[in-house]
Order: sequence, then structure tokens, then C-alpha cells
Amino acid sequence: WINTLQAYAFPLIGERPVGSIQVPDVLAVLKPIWQGKAETARRVRQRMDQVMRWAEAHGHSDKNPVAAAVELLPKQRTKVRHHKAMDYQEVPAFVGRLRTHDLSAGSLALEFLILTAARSGEARSASWSEIDLRNGVWTIPAERMKAGNEHRVPLSKAAVATLKRALKGFGEGGLVFPAASGQPLSDMTLTATMRRMKVDAVPHGFRSSFRDWCAEQGVRRELAERCLAQISKMTDPQAQFAALSRAWVAEYLKTT
Repeated sequence: WINTLQAYAFPLIGERPVGSIQVPDVLAVLKPIWQGKAETARRVRQRMDQVMRWAEAHGHSDKNPVAAAVELLPKQRTKVRHHKAMDYQEVPAFVGRLRTHDLSAGSLALEFLILTAARSGEARSASWSEIDLRNGVWTIPAERMKAGNEHRVPLSKAAVATLKRALKGFGEGGLVFPAASGQPLSDMTLTATMRRMKVDAVPHGFRSSFRDWCAEQGVRRELAERCLAQISKMTDPQAQFAALSRAWVAEYLKTT
């Protein structure tokens, strides 16, 4: 979360008292990236806004200049980008290749992402405090979820095996898949793993692969969306959710 601020905001205003930051300061950060790096700019804007709202609420600043600055910026050129996804029928062979690729944190995190249909950030920042190996459940706290709701992921035997390999390789107590620095892996680490394997898809695309498999299997939309954490509640009992998650993994692991 802090990386974007370190890269774009801190060099210009990082040493400034938060109460002294004005609209021109915000514009100085956002203008150079507003069109050329639109998605990054949106993230920087959102995170600067969150910092300034906190500062204002706690009496460190008498105003939040971010919203006013955005009003002075041109409309961003929108370009719809779809995440490249692998056909779900090709996933089993890819998982087989991935397991022989290497035992790096990036490869293991990518395999765990596939086996749980999780978002990249959720998998990369998974910590051992969230993992219950005995009962086979990964509980992602609300603050790490896009929708802001706690998400419980039933873990298949294959997912547990991946975690045990990570435990053996990197130890227990902090991140499950740590970078060499001890910090969470970058999103590009997983993408780079796929590129080295010459795969024309991205990690996030495996969620689409899962959704396509659900549609092919006739899985109810509500249940499929719950597995993807797109909705926070469902009428089905947790057992049905667990059964679907494990069926997905079983389908993934079929090999020819």
C-alpha cells in the first residue's frame, strides 16, 4: 500500500508537515502520471486522500486538498483492459509445469493463488496468523479484502500441501510467501514467473478461469461469486462453499 506513495508522493512532499500540503502540491504529484499511468495515478490519489482525511480528522490538517486538486485535472482517457486468462482446461497442465519450475516464493504463491481462486494481493500478503492448517481454513481479515469483509477459504489437500512446502522453505511466523527482503512479493513477481514459463496470461486471470469452470459446471452464480469474494453473504451453508472450492481444485489437478 505504501509503495506507491514512496515512489510518487514522498520525493515531492514526503518531508512536508501534513498540514502544510496544498492543492498545488497534490497537483505536482499527480499531473506527471495522471494520463500516462492512469491506474497508478488513481491509486496514488486514493491513498493521498485517505492520508489527508485521517490527518484532518485527527487535527493535523485543517483541510483535505486532494479532492480540490482532482477537480483541476483533465478527465483521464479510459481504456478498458481485460485480464488475460488461461482456458480452465489448460490449467491442470500448467500447474504440473509450475510444480517442477522451482520452489521459489513466487512459484508457490502463484500455485496457492490458483488453488484458492484468490486475488494476487491476498495470496502474496498471506500470513501464517491467517492459516489454520489443522482445520484447512484460510481466514483473510476484512482489512485485506477488496470488499472489506472477512473471507474464509476452505483449503484443499493440494493447497495445504503447497503451504507445507512454503513452511519448509521459508519458516513460520510471518508471511507465508516472503520476498528476500522479508516484505510481501510484488505483483510483478508472479507475472514474471508466468512470462518465464511463456504463458500469455496474468495471475488475476485465474479467477476468470475459475468463473468459467463454474459456468461450465452449472454452479449457481451466488455460490461462484461467494468463492471469489465478490459478495459477502450467501444462503448456502459453508459446507457447500467448501465442496465447490475443493471440486474446483480437483478439476484443476486432473492430468492427461
